Amino acid sequence: MNITGNLLKSMALSGAALLSNKKEEINNLNVFPVPDGDTGINMSLTMSTIANTPDDLSVGESADKIAALMLRSARGNSGAILSLFFRGVAKALKGVNEAKSGDLVEAFKRGTTEAYRAVMKPTEGTILTVMRMSGEAAEAAYTANKRISVKKLFSVIENGAADALAQTPEMLPVLKQTGVVDAGGYGFVCVLQGMSAALEGRPYVAEQTDDASENRSSADFGEFNTEDIKFSYCTECIVDKNEKYLGEDTSGELYEFIKSIGDSAVFVDDESIIKLHIHTNDPGAVLTKAIEFGSLATVKIENMKNQHTELTGGESKAQKSEEQPAKVEEPKSQISAIEKKYGFVSVCMGDGVSNMFKDIGADNIITGGQTMNPSTQDILNAVMQTPAEIVFVLPNNKNICMVANQAAEIVTDRKVVVIPTHTVPQGMSAMIAFNPDGELDDVIKEMNSAIEMVTSMSVTFAVRDTKIDRFSIKKGQFLGLVEGKIACVTNDNFSCMKQLARGMTGASYVTVFYGEGVSEEQANKVAEMITERVEGCEVAMLPGGQPLYDFIISVEQ
Repeated sequence: MNITGNLLKSMALSGAALLSNKKEEINNLNVFPVPDGDTGINMSLTMSTIANTPDDLSVGESADKIAALMLRSARGNSGAILSLFFRGVAKALKGVNEAKSGDLVEAFKRGTTEAYRAVMKPTEGTILTVMRMSGEAAEAAYTANKRISVKKLFSVIENGAADALAQTPEMLPVLKQTGVVDAGGYGFVCVLQGMSAALEGRPYVAEQTDDASENRSSADFGEFNTEDIKFSYCTECIVDKNEKYLGEDTSGELYEFIKSIGDSAVFVDDESIIKLHIHTNDPGAVLTKAIEFGSLATVKIENMKNQHTELTGGESKAQKSEEQPAKVEEPKSQISAIEKKYGFVSVCMGDGVSNMFKDIGADNIITGGQTMNPSTQDILNAVMQTPAEIVFVLPNNKNICMVANQAAEIVTDRKVVVIPTHTVPQGMSAMIAFNPDGELDDVIKEMNSAIEMVTSMSVTFAVRDTKIDRFSIKKGQFLGLVEGKIACVTNDNFSCMKQLARGMTGASYVTVFYGEGVSEEQANKVAEMITERVEGCEVAMLPGGQPLYDFIISVEQ
């Protein structure tokens, strides 16, 4: 029994289903008890779009489509690593009609290589280790018996991953201290268990959930009229390139054409395929032009006016005789014309924080951060809406940096530079240091230097009981963080700020953004306390409006 394209899709869907069913269990494995333990949700959302993979493809084509969908929906570090693993699998299976055991071994080897390569400083005891050791188990089994069946080999892979996961606490002391295995590694094991179940003919199905953490605000489609839709047809296709256009970034002529006849263009010019999306009034012209570059593998055209009519409660003429629910696609990128040399995209939460970024020059804000990591597509959309030749992306969260880098690799018509900001204070310091007249290398150097000059602190709350480092923490207690590490634990946020103030000695400027649950009176009390305790310091207290974190503090010497 070999793995066909349809079987691979079924295996991936089963893996995604089990991952979704286990997401809260995965979330709860996050070591730090702060309210941003969303590894399970991020990994689940990363795989949430793979149902759009077409049927009846070769295993290589199916792997490629799955990887492309995951790449754009990837969220968080674990989601990004998972998507890159599947991208490596797709590269190993390129041109393969049905995967045999040897192909599977190469797929896991290439997947692991792609995942490790994306992480600057790989840490053992994480999802990377689980990936690597599962692949090593497969290679050892195949070397010992070249005739091993695909089912038996995948069982070896699954068991190898589970064994590796069990070892993660011995590799990372913080896991052992808190009595958990690595969250991302467990998520990967869930994916493999789901895939293995489908291979055995008993795939998992996602359970219905009312989990509010996955609910997203819905747009009010009644705010505009159907007649206001300028371009009627959402047109998408995948082109298998002909020999003339093989290689990456060879089809610029097609990209320029589709931009000229519509909006919301998204264009992926991969080595062997082109994937395009455009809103247009002439889908036929799009397809006619596209076949100059190869053969059409998939085509999808949807009438957005009909979709809108249904979404607002009306009934379109086209659907009076056929009651079919409209498929609402994820919003795609609007392409902005380049008007200046430099532009900025910043990720943050809270109206006050967002407004501050806008005031100091951010062109576009992506609402996101703790518990709500944006996807690769979200970042790509914001970049393409920024009218600049060079777009700086400020993730302002360590867990968003990798996804931002993936988005940067997709963009072809402008340069994207990810400044590795892990906190809001770092992002603001980088923007303040920005020199609009400088050369790119100098500008990047100055912003990175500014990041190193600021100390980031914050106050949040514990979402569960745990023991970590020297702290025994109870659910609901307040945590004072310095550069993301727990510095103090108290029973109220003011006491937490008092302890953090000890680390502000010698500071010239302290800027505090107070969160949505903090009153102005409480904020002023904190400002007075810092002024009294930190001699010669200028304190700015600003309404940030951010959720989850009562205070976000920037300390500058």
